Amino acid sequence: MKDDPRSHGLWEATAPLPPRTATLTSAIQTDVAIVGAGFTGLSAALHLASEGVSVAVIDAADIGYGGSGRNVGLVNAGMWVMPAALEGELGPVYGPRLLKLLGEAPALVFDIVQRHDIACEAVRNGTLHCAAGSAGLKDVTERARQWQALGAPVRLLDADEAARKLGTRAYRGALLDLRAGTIQPLAYARGLALAALQAGALIHTDSPVSELEDTGDNWRLHTSTGGTVDAKWVIVATNAYSSAKSPWAHLRGELVHLPYFNMATPPLDAALRESILPQRQGAWDTRLVLSSFRFDQTGRLIFGSVGALRGAGAAMHHNWGRRALGRLFPQLTGIDFEHEWYGTIGMTSNALPRFHRLGRNMISFSGYNGRGIAPGTTFGRELAQFVLGQSREEDLPLPVSPIAPAPLRSLREFGYEAGSQIVHMLGARI
Repeated sequence: MKDDPRSHGLWEATAPLPPRTATLTSAIQTDVAIVGAGFTGLSAALHLASEGVSVAVIDAADIGYGGSGRNVGLVNAGMWVMPAALEGELGPVYGPRLLKLLGEAPALVFDIVQRHDIACEAVRNGTLHCAAGSAGLKDVTERARQWQALGAPVRLLDADEAARKLGTRAYRGALLDLRAGTIQPLAYARGLALAALQAGALIHTDSPVSELEDTGDNWRLHTSTGGTVDAKWVIVATNAYSSAKSPWAHLRGELVHLPYFNMATPPLDAALRESILPQRQGAWDTRLVLSSFRFDQTGRLIFGSVGALRGAGAAMHHNWGRRALGRLFPQLTGIDFEHEWYGTIGMTSNALPRFHRLGRNMISFSGYNGRGIAPGTTFGRELAQFVLGQSREEDLPLPVSPIAPAPLRSLREFGYEAGSQIVHMLGARI
């Protein structure tokens, strides 16, 4: 995608072709303009178009170009923070409401996949949150307790049972969440786009929005390609890939960018595949500079961590990956990677997403903190229901937040990238 093999890697190589779209070069009118063709924007478009609303999605690049097409593909419930923390952060109304919504979010993803027959390698066997050391075990034990108190189908595994499900004895235990699973994320984004188009939506790619004009009754979005969109409502769904040149550049300022990379082995033989994640859960661990691993449908093991595959980081993270993979799974020692790619996660100050009113009839969710698939899909539906008048602002899962620049943003972003290089330069040496 965009001639960069490190942007989407394996996902670009194995996803079905995207539906045909065109650059916007003319003037169009629609009920709702959506900026951003990722999970949130495409889900909103699908839900709006399915209700007969005219909707146009405008993206500066391609369908799934941002985090939606680059991530690990874990469809998880909740957020990174502990379930009980949501009420502390959001209060007794929004905290439980958001927790319930995000607990049910994976079900919405898999329902959409089934209903629209999206070919995205969907596997709903759960995910495993792996306990690294005693601190990690304490973390997943408390997470299990909190989710179980809410009736969630999660189970705490001891070291032996975790080893049987993972294929490694590197962890002290794991939290199995049966609500969750894995997908091929770029394939899912393209499938959402096709479903939205079939429902009547328009999608224009390679059409950056360069100017916003208030015409009184409507908003007029000007693209740098010479097109315009007139719409009563605008949904901004650009998240971590909000452009500094767009009318919503301030959305970028509230997010600290965390780089994350993935590397994929060649397809493994049957014996190796059976020795690792035999039930095909996706997995990630509790380390500060975490690792994640999962299979695709052809038997490639996808291994990822924090870091950017550019400059000195490209070789450093690659070499770390080979060492770390061999330590986790000695039977894979010497196996190299055939695909490598990376992207950006938008982090907020409290690790929770934000709902913004950007103007009259102009709304946005952003800040998924590494949990974009299920929350993004769900928030897209919530935005659609709000635009349709099926819910009120006070019914939304988050209160309106002001856009506040992240303190020391540039320094923290440098720290994430440089810090991950240091950790990986020193880590997993056998």
